[in-house]
Amino acid sequence: MGDHTDTSICARPAPALRRYVGSYVGFDLRGFPAGVHCGPPGRMLTAVISLSGPLEVAAGVDDGSPVTRFGSVAGGLMRRSVAIHHDGRQEGVRVSLTPLGARAVYGMPAADLAHRLVPLDELFGALGVELVDRLRAATTWAARFAALDELLLRAVGRSAGGDPVARVRPEVAEAWRRLVAARGRIQVERVAAELGWSRRYLTERFRGEVGLSPKAFARVLRFEHAHELATTHDPLPWADVATLCGYADQAHLVRDWSEFTGRSPTAWRRGEVLLGTG
Repeated sequence: MGDHTDTSICARPAPALRRYVGSYVGFDLRGFPAGVHCGPPGRMLTAVISLSGPLEVAAGVDDGSPVTRFGSVAGGLMRRSVAIHHDGRQEGVRVSLTPLGARAVYGMPAADLAHRLVPLDELFGALGVELVDRLRAATTWAARFAALDELLLRAVGRSAGGDPVARVRPEVAEAWRRLVAARGRIQVERVAAELGWSRRYLTERFRGEVGLSPKAFARVLRFEHAHELATTHDPLPWADVATLCGYADQAHLVRDWSEFTGRSPTAWRRGEVLLGTG
């Protein structure tokens, strides 16, 4: 791969934001071969602010989806990977939001952003422009994370009517918690029964808030677990990954992997030049 450097700095948001925001990650990747990085679906909504050139992103991998240039971009929950075209250099900040926190930070349910990529300033307006300017002007990761805390707290403060998350049905919040805790390895019928709802009613309510049905979200969680295992520096054989993540067999993993990334696991590993950079 030649000489390359990769920096990845993780930070927790301010305590008042932790109900809504999972993490901040600053990244600086240089000297890699040009390629297309698969940004996988997962449990969190993601926003990325570039600190270098524009982000060139498509809403699908190898499927003809148009490539759009963003200075900063926010995405909802997805059922497939986004394709991030790069020249071997990427520098920016990634912010992970919980689906239930989308109301607090963006002022809308996560369902309104499902399967979409949106310029960040369309959601934040002038606050989004200020956020990007502050992050690019800062010279340290600590200063960037502090700016994120300040600006996101202001975004949350704009939400009217008390705690936005309190407007989410508690049964939906609990269903989300249980699915995440089980990494998707739990029957939706069981979750619905324990909440006193029918599966159909839970599905309608959950999709209306989160943007995916509970079954689809469970599949994303299972894939997310598999992706975590596959991106370690000493990855397990695919058959072991399938077993640990609750797939019926390796063929089942391959089918889901192909659906979520647009590539077979082997083709994905061969083409993912940023693999192992975090």
